Amino acid sequence: MCARLAQLILALMIAVFACAPSNANEQFQKYASKIDLKKVFPGAERLGSPQGTPAVAIAYAGSKELGYVFLNSDFAAATGYSGKPIHILIGIDKQGKITGAQLVDHHEPIVLIGIPESRINEVIDGYRGKDVVAFTGPEPAKHNIDIVSGATVTIMVIDDSILRSAIKVARRVGLGGLKAEVVAAKGPIAVLVDTFEKTEPWDALIADGSVAGLNVTIERINEAMAATGDLIAAQRAEPGKPDDIFIDLYAALASTPTIGRSLIGMHQYRNLEKKLGSDRHAIVVMGQGRYSFRGSGFVRGGLFDRIQLIQGDHAIRFRDKDYKRLRRIQAEGAPDFSEIALFQIPKKASFDPTEPWRIELLVGRETGPTSKAFTTFDLDYRLPARFLKVEEQPRVNEVETPRQEAQGTATVAAARYGDGPPLWQRLWQQKRTEVFILGLSVVFLTGIFFFQDWLVKRPVLTDRIRLGFLAFTLFGIGFYANAQLSVVNVMTFFNALITKFDWAYFLMEPLIFILWFAVAASLLFWGRGPYCGWLCPFGALQELLNRGAKWAGIRQTAIPWWLHERLWPLKFMIFLTLFGVSLYSLSLAEQLAEVEPFKTAIILKFVRDWPFVVFAVGLLVAGLFVERFYCRYLCPLGAALAIPGKIRMFEWLKRYKHCGSPCQRCAAECMVQAIHPEGQINPNECLYCLHCQTVYHDAQRCPVVIQRRLRSERSSKGALGTTHTMTDFLASRGHRERESAAEFSGPLSKMTPIERE
Repeated sequence: MCARLAQLILALMIAVFACAPSNANEQFQKYASKIDLKKVFPGAERLGSPQGTPAVAIAYAGSKELGYVFLNSDFAAATGYSGKPIHILIGIDKQGKITGAQLVDHHEPIVLIGIPESRINEVIDGYRGKDVVAFTGPEPAKHNIDIVSGATVTIMVIDDSILRSAIKVARRVGLGGLKAEVVAAKGPIAVLVDTFEKTEPWDALIADGSVAGLNVTIERINEAMAATGDLIAAQRAEPGKPDDIFIDLYAALASTPTIGRSLIGMHQYRNLEKKLGSDRHAIVVMGQGRYSFRGSGFVRGGLFDRIQLIQGDHAIRFRDKDYKRLRRIQAEGAPDFSEIALFQIPKKASFDPTEPWRIELLVGRETGPTSKAFTTFDLDYRLPARFLKVEEQPRVNEVETPRQEAQGTATVAAARYGDGPPLWQRLWQQKRTEVFILGLSVVFLTGIFFFQDWLVKRPVLTDRIRLGFLAFTLFGIGFYANAQLSVVNVMTFFNALITKFDWAYFLMEPLIFILWFAVAASLLFWGRGPYCGWLCPFGALQELLNRGAKWAGIRQTAIPWWLHERLWPLKFMIFLTLFGVSLYSLSLAEQLAEVEPFKTAIILKFVRDWPFVVFAVGLLVAGLFVERFYCRYLCPLGAALAIPGKIRMFEWLKRYKHCGSPCQRCAAECMVQAIHPEGQINPNECLYCLHCQTVYHDAQRCPVVIQRRLRSERSSKGALGTTHTMTDFLASRGHRERESAAEFSGPLSKMTPIERE
């Protein structure tokens, strides 16, 4: 049966790989076959074959070339709230003007379940006739973005990707006098040379440009809103004195040793250095005033919607996983900022710390119940020359292809510093300490399970090891490394199987990959228990809080068995619902996966909007009275792991023949009620805490072992005693389950301690 299952999986994977697009050109052809050509390029009769990488197709009227058609996501980052690209086919004529555009594919949740797609199409239609050449040069033109209320980030991503991709195509084919940005094969290049000597005060960092600032007063924001041409926005002026601060914003390159250590402190900088490695960078953004640069978008959807980093033709948006909140700036004389954010430049982003960049701040003003006017402000930054050195060394053509953009930092690094290993290998190298510690902990946990018979005979040691491991899981794996698995990982993996599977994508997160590898291996031996019971940070948080509740004397609530066995299928129903929805829309399923409190409690550490916090805290409060309440009844990840856990090859947990009838000791003490009244352990529910195994060997708690001990003691004294059956024994000891003892009437002499179910 296992062989047939393996053959079936192999056949499915081969079919998946056969159906997946093999390159960007095939992706272009896939979408180009669906478009209304008259909408994208009016006057065109046909498209020629896609040429080059990334693909660009010539639009023809008869034999006359009219212009070009291309896919935005092949040339520019187009990832929205969903974490997936927004694909738009765009036409551009020989003069460099956009002829039209059509949305061909997206996974944006707000558009799928809230805002009509027609509103997004109206915005996209508004780019027809725009001259992309005007958006290049030292003073690029600005235009008002037609923001759709509720879909701010989605629209901004669309706007940014349309214009940037059009500029790149115009450069590539030489439209409007633009030329491809080609750097000579050999020439000077600026490299970082900062050697830390001492921390510097705030005034010194400001004076030489190590920290750059942007000051927006009430007068300036009101003037900017009036300049948008929106009369309502102009009338609804920000109240206050003209010179009052609207926002005082500062930014700096925190990955430069002198700047970073001066601003965020030695300890924070060392931690940052370990996470970044040698080829990634981070910035620190600081603000004060009545306007927040963070906003609330990142707690709703994980994406910061008010700021983005722009460098050349590239825009970088930050997600919650790139962000860390800081309490104060360490530099002497620094202002007391109300908001301080440390952003790691995303792994797939193209960023050169030696070149100028800017922070673009988006400010909106309500003009109606569902409408807003928007304007932007730029904070320009250039690393001071004292941190740079110009060297003569080989450089390569820096005109990016979609393959380069997909590979991100690895491609840029390889271009500058010579050939190097793939990005995922570099990430593993950067996190080698964390990888080693997590790998060691997994090996240690595996040793616990393989040698559990020796360990469980020492209940105090078992309990202390478990308590220590749970603390490591919560604070090390969870709060420090943010390596919390999620049902979203399961849905993403399956989605990758049926679309385009790439191991490199999953190898980008070393700790997550190690945990999933450990889960896959443990499912064959022990089922879901090793992860859910030992390696899940939220599960560890529940259990540690419950231990504290018991220590504080909080009375535990016993769920009746008839109700308990009707509640535990809930998590399977939740998982199947999410899985079914993911087949239709992965982005919608990811939204519904907020039924998991992991992101709120572990990843964001409760820094979210109050509904999410209330939900997570409510589950933890329930867990104070019902141990592992969420794990028992609601966790879709636990349900997802329980299903393949059925294929486990071994039964490691020992049971006596008389467990459950008449003895109910283990069942009564099981923290998740995974032991049936009949005595068998339900592997779908068992968290493998090993408590029942410590009882199994305990000569003071297990009736079977107690009888063995008493019989041995009496035999040594030459007396058999008067207790001959388990029924008599339990009754004589006042066992709480004495009513069920009547079911057993066998003589003591026929009991064998090593008998199992």
